Amino acid sequence: MKLTSALRHALALLVLTCTAQAIQDVPSSYEDKIAPPGFEIIGGGKVTDLPLKSTHAQVNIAGIIAEVTLTQVYANTGSTPIDALYVFPGSTRAAVHGLEFRTEGRTVKAQIQEKAAAKAGYERAKAEGKRTTLLEQHRPNVFQMSLANIAPGAEIEVVLTYTEELQPTDRTYEFIFPGPVGPRYSRAPDSGSQETWVKNPHLAQGTMNPATLHLNLTVHAGMPIENIACPTHDVNITFPDAQSAALTLLHSTTSDATNRDLIVRYRLAGNKVATGLTLHEGTDENFFLLQVQPPAAPSKTAIVPKDFLFVIDVSGSMNGFPLETAKKLMRDLFADLRDEDVFNVLLFAGASQTFQPQSVPATAENITQASDWIQRQSGGGGTELLPALQRALALPKDATHSRSILLITDGFVDIETDVFDLLTRRLNESNIFAFGIGSSVNRHLIEGIAHVGRGEPFIVTNPSEATTMAARLRKHLAAPVLTGLKVEVEGMEIYDLQPAILPDVFADRPVHLIGKYRGKPSGALRLTGQAGHQPWTATIDVAAALKSGTTNPALRSLWAREKVRVLSDYARLSPTAERTREITTLGLTYSLLTDYTSFLAVDDRPQTLTAAATPVLQPSPLPQGVSSMASSGTSVSASGTTPEPGVASLLLFSILTLMLQRQRKARR
Repeated sequence: MKLTSALRHALALLVLTCTAQAIQDVPSSYEDKIAPPGFEIIGGGKVTDLPLKSTHAQVNIAGIIAEVTLTQVYANTGSTPIDALYVFPGSTRAAVHGLEFRTEGRTVKAQIQEKAAAKAGYERAKAEGKRTTLLEQHRPNVFQMSLANIAPGAEIEVVLTYTEELQPTDRTYEFIFPGPVGPRYSRAPDSGSQETWVKNPHLAQGTMNPATLHLNLTVHAGMPIENIACPTHDVNITFPDAQSAALTLLHSTTSDATNRDLIVRYRLAGNKVATGLTLHEGTDENFFLLQVQPPAAPSKTAIVPKDFLFVIDVSGSMNGFPLETAKKLMRDLFADLRDEDVFNVLLFAGASQTFQPQSVPATAENITQASDWIQRQSGGGGTELLPALQRALALPKDATHSRSILLITDGFVDIETDVFDLLTRRLNESNIFAFGIGSSVNRHLIEGIAHVGRGEPFIVTNPSEATTMAARLRKHLAAPVLTGLKVEVEGMEIYDLQPAILPDVFADRPVHLIGKYRGKPSGALRLTGQAGHQPWTATIDVAAALKSGTTNPALRSLWAREKVRVLSDYARLSPTAERTREITTLGLTYSLLTDYTSFLAVDDRPQTLTAAATPVLQPSPLPQGVSSMASSGTSVSASGTTPEPGVASLLLFSILTLMLQRQRKARR
């Protein structure tokens, strides 16, 4: 058959596309060295099992501070040495301040070092055949554990410790042990933005994680506990006394405990919250933590008309439970719009589209049309979050309305810094709130957006929570509880306050302030502000706090972690070198894991290895409810998302078929 020029070009393009897809599927030089479990390796050995055997979390909550000891057990059941690499989640508020590993009756403690120096030390020890462990931070909630030279038959326990502060919302305390690191949508590798950890493998959908999870949690509240529950997992709960509770995770052979966040919530009797002043006198610095309960919300008559802009992720990773939950959430949010409010909707995946060019009145007709439009959506494509937010911020708004942007997403992207930069620059234009939906949300993105935007994070981990969370948002946005907050001090000097400027309080949660003080603590701390149209004041007696013995050495790590968080979120406006230097100094001074500091432990005791170690990537479980359609690593052109290679091939094949049919008809 004689082909036309157009057909020849189409065939050539199809071949090139398929070739590109094949090339894309070939591992990089780094990944070529990775031996997946069950694959033959050089030397005739075989990696027959995954290195991570179990994770044990011991959580002790005293007052509002959680101390967590996380033990990961790695073993080599094969016949040749291995190097294990595991990307795992952490709490966004975790102050990771210690690491050690134990093997053959020995304990090797890690030292905090600059990230590059720690990495070089790890590679040097690995080349020398020494057992060594490196803990790095890729995101405040994404860590990487690397273990080198695990001999056949050897077992290594790696223990990391972190501290976390619990901040109640609506008088409910919540501790979260995060689930797996979900698959991240990343821009094209040639854009220079893709990171190696983004390519971390995941277990196939429906596959049970062979690594078991054990968790024990104790709460010593200092006040009577009204109730405690774990809505995500089966647990056993006991009450040693009225002010304490103990929780143990129960194991199941049919349910994977590691594929979702483990959430524990508790309330104190009488709906009280732990308020007051906590102090720590250190050898060279002193720290304080202040929490004060705000007054009741003002009446609805003082509420300014609102302009709500709903920005909804409809990408591939949202397919299934997350998107269906988002639809339910939107039905609840639409139902509470007032006549004087206006709204608009922006949907995004690889590209974005709006319901209307500008916000429209919240009439029944407009709400019905917008709701129907949302209900027709199905998840698919990449997650181009940054262009969507840029477009949302550029949409026209009415000066007589207070605009609130509500982002709904699972957060499976790797551009958190770019998003924070954008919101920091545009901070004064809108109140920004983030909804995370999914069994294992990217909490760094959701909580970071809330932190930068001085809003509040809202996270829905299962469909049954959607209505409750919508009600929380409605209450939260009804009106600020406190505005114009300032702190005054008598009898002592305070400095290095976090946050430096107290934000408006939008919900029934305590005013929170952590900082340092000089000299002996005395006098009083006073908070002032406006509750509606009325002045508000709260005074805290420092001497009374000292007398009650409310001290906790964890304040040192918590202050440093909050300072690092502020720098990481806000200081994009200052030179990068300056920001890096300041965060690095904080990490080294306070022995804290950061973007620029890592923990390194090296066992100098020699060992004899019979062969070179084979790297093994420990896969993560796929988050519960996340479909296999979750996008990861799809290439993106300068103007947006390109189709995935398989889709492009199918499109070209269809075009080619159509052209052949037309050519045959023309000959008839």
